[in-house]
Amino acid sequence: MKNLTYRLFVVIAMLIFSNISAQHQDLYESKTFINDIDTLRYRLLLPKDFSETKSYPLVLFLHGAGERGNDNARQLIHGSKLFADETKREAFPAVVIFPQCPQNDYWANVTVDRSTMPLTITFQNGGEPTKALTLVMQLMDEMLTKTYINKQQVYVGGLSMGGMGTFEILSRKPDMFAAAFAICGGGSTQDAKNYAATTSLWIFHGAKDDVVIPQHSIDMVTAILNYGGKPNFTLYADDNHNSWDSAFNEPKFLPWLFSKSKQLQ
Repeated sequence: MKNLTYRLFVVIAMLIFSNISAQHQDLYESKTFINDIDTLRYRLLLPKDFSETKSYPLVLFLHGAGERGNDNARQLIHGSKLFADETKREAFPAVVIFPQCPQNDYWANVTVDRSTMPLTITFQNGGEPTKALTLVMQLMDEMLTKTYINKQQVYVGGLSMGGMGTFEILSRKPDMFAAAFAICGGGSTQDAKNYAATTSLWIFHGAKDDVVIPQHSIDMVTAILNYGGKPNFTLYADDNHNSWDSAFNEPKFLPWLFSKSKQLQ
């Protein structure tokens, strides 16, 4: 029954996307990143009145498992509207990247049993990154060679599978990001030592989440605290899996994110 509920949730999300995407999808330029025989599809949002002579923050957004594919559009279902909002673009001019994970891949090095609900998720410590995350890291390395990117203001965040990918890319690129947000995700508590004390974090989850249990975020908060970090943590008492709606409506969310800066070595 819960598996059926989850599938219906994905279908409803797609219907919502079909209704709202036309309002802002055109602002995100369709791009591809190619490395040897591998291709990563992504969308790129540039600031209004973009100029290569200026310097801008860079935001990487990692979508959830339901938005995987190769259409280079579905990844915009959640989150893209926030950054494309006219008022937000005026207040927080930034370069924003929405990569798309292929259907048969994953952002994080995890084992997911979808025959259960909530999902049974086992996080791996270290190991080789997935092909999808490898390409994202290579794309980010390339973006950071651009003169118009402020290397002190590089941010990453995501939801569900993307929240898991957020924790993993932080562990693999701890010196890259000034701040990160992870919504209804989870990760390797052991690998949190790589970034806990040096990266600002805001972690969100719904207390009623019956897809990815909130305990995964609680475990990450505990690990980050144990390793010297001071994360923000918001647990929404009445939210199920789509706690991203509440997170994106936090009035302090974007001001907090764009206030963070990393001191480069």
